[in-house]
Amino acid sequence: MEEVKRQLRKIMTIRQKALDDAYVRAAGMDIEKQIISSPAYQSARTIFVYVSMNKEPSTRGILDRALHDGKAVYVPKCLGDGEMLAVRISSMKDLVSGAFGILEPVDSSNSITASDLDLILVPCLAASADGRRLGHGKGYYDRFLAESSENTICLCFREMLREDIAVEDHDKRMTTVITEH
Repeated sequence: MEEVKRQLRKIMTIRQKALDDAYVRAAGMDIEKQIISSPAYQSARTIFVYVSMNKEPSTRGILDRALHDGKAVYVPKCLGDGEMLAVRISSMKDLVSGAFGILEPVDSSNSITASDLDLILVPCLAASADGRRLGHGKGYYDRFLAESSENTICLCFREMLREDIAVEDHDKRMTTVITEH
């Protein structure tokens, strides 16, 4: 099973790198609008948002809007051994380049668990419409979501949707997958 997932990661990484920049920007903006107008976002008091990079659906607008809307905004901070914390930020200025070159908070003292979050936005390399998610293979999100996988929304470009995503018992299924359509 792991070899199947490894091969699919290779294929999808190549596909992700080949995505047209104009498509990434336009589709990312459509995904942001859908999130911000969704009932899940509107009712959430605490929101966990990954900090996008490269050719992932952008979360910058979501982060800015959530901070502006007065929501308690949490972002990932990666620790050793595949552990990830949800750390509260009050501004984008709270973030510096961390693990894997991803922006993350310096201070991790203001963290909560996944079960304390109203809404969790999750990145993917690929996903299926029914919530199966292919990450980058480090297991950070599966471990983080082990205690709670309610109200999880995976942000995925339509070009990265696949119906052949294999899952194992420890893989957490997303509540919803949102694309630009």
